[in-house]
Formats: sequence, structure tokens, C-alpha cells
Amino acid sequence: MKFSISLFLVALIAGCSSQNIKPPIDSSLNVSKLPLQESWMDTVAFSDSGKTKALLIAGHLTMFDHPNETLLDSNVKVNFYDENQIQTTTLTSLKGRVDNTNNNLYAIDSVVAINDSGVVLRTQELMWNNNTRKIITDKFVTITTPKEKIQGYGFESDQSLRNYTIYNITYATRNDTLKNKK
Repeated sequence: MKFSISLFLVALIAGCSSQNIKPPIDSSLNVSKLPLQESWMDTVAFSDSGKTKALLIAGHLTMFDHPNETLLDSNVKVNFYDENQIQTTTLTSLKGRVDNTNNNLYAIDSVVAINDSGVVLRTQELMWNNNTRKIITDKFVTITTPKEKIQGYGFESDQSLRNYTIYNITYATRNDTLKNKK
């Protein structure tokens, strides 16, 4: 009986060789292209000297080392704040990215920015410069305010959409003209 138990243990140990335990390694996998971090329903604060400049909310964030960027998807929302920590503007887009070297934000696809005065910016792509707090694009934009509607190519503004420039205006009308057409 002891001999059969000893024989069984030797057979069991021999059957558990290192070949059977090690999983296969996929050598075709390029680890440098994998994300460093990934998170869902996340909020990221952009601040300076303890004051929040912007608050980014995204359904899905994927951070990479090469290139040094964070990809955003699943309904991106950014709330911008003035120097008194009061929210002035909300920007939404379907996706975007953050350049992690300078924290510039790129909003992509169905971009809409609305400020607290009712100014609405619509475009397909824009960049928020973290250092200057400016919103910039060379794409087609539509600005609608309580007083006017302007369309054109190329746009620059402060993040509160109070002081803006459209560089190549293709259409402009005042709201009193819009009311008469209805």
C-alpha cells in the first residue's frame, strides 16, 4: 500500500513539470503600444496655483506613454472656470485627446461650447490651450449669440467665449433679421 502511494506521488510530481504550468507567451505583442492606464467615468482637473481652470469628464480615458497623450471617448465634457472659480463655459464632444506634455486639450467630433451668456460655438474640432486658456480651430465654425449668427473658417477665443474672432466669415446675420424671416 505504501509502495503504491509512493508510486502515485512520483507519477503526480513527474506529471507537473514546468512545461505544463507555464502559459504560452505571445512574442508578437508590442508592450510599448499598450496603454499605461485606462479608466471609465473619470474626472480630471486642470489647475494652476491651486485654482481650477478646467474640469474634464470622460466616459473612457486611455493614457499612453508613446506618444505622451490621453485619448478620450464616450462623451467628453469640459467645464471651464474663471479666475474666481466660477464656471463660465461648458464644452462637449464625442471624443478628444490631451497632450500630456503641455495639457492642451483637443475636442473632436460634434464639438459644442456654450457660455453662461448664451453664446454657442459649434465645430468639428478645436484645441484648448492650457497655458493661454484660448480656444482655437482652423475648421468651420458657427457662433450663435442672442444677437447674431456668424459662420466661417478659423476661430480664436478666450475660454469663456466672450472675446472671439472668426477669421474667414462666410455668413453673418443679426437676430432681428432672423425673426423677420420666420
